Amino acid sequence: MPKKYAGRCACGAVKFEFSADPTFIADCYCLDCQKASGGVMATFFGIPADDFTLLSGQPRSFSYIADSGKRIDRNFCPECGSRLFSNNSGAFPGTVFVMIGSLDNPDGIHPVLEMYTKRRYKWLNHLDVPQFPNMPT
Repeated sequence: MPKKYAGRCACGAVKFEFSADPTFIADCYCLDCQKASGGVMATFFGIPADDFTLLSGQPRSFSYIADSGKRIDRNFCPECGSRLFSNNSGAFPGTVFVMIGSLDNPDGIHPVLEMYTKRRYKWLNHLDVPQFPNMPT
């Protein structure tokens, strides 16, 4: 039986699915998210790792030390370069952080907080959600 949510990269080589309703849906303005997205922020959400199923393709990962001081792996399509998800987080074990833009249908999923707002560009307006200058605790 197919899971509730599906996602893929831009070229369709890497596909995944999961059933858990997204939690910890965040707009993140940290420098890593800005560099990784090539934009002013990244929007992602957490789901349990044991619910995440890779259907096709083999993402490539880039392992780095996050602002928390813990390691995390950022996964992307080796063919088209689309950023898809992060996993193996030392700060959030057992969680996969999915990029909202990789979902086939992101309707109804929206940020519930904004973090690292100390790095938000001055010309950006904030959402009407809780604001955190760093990682929420």
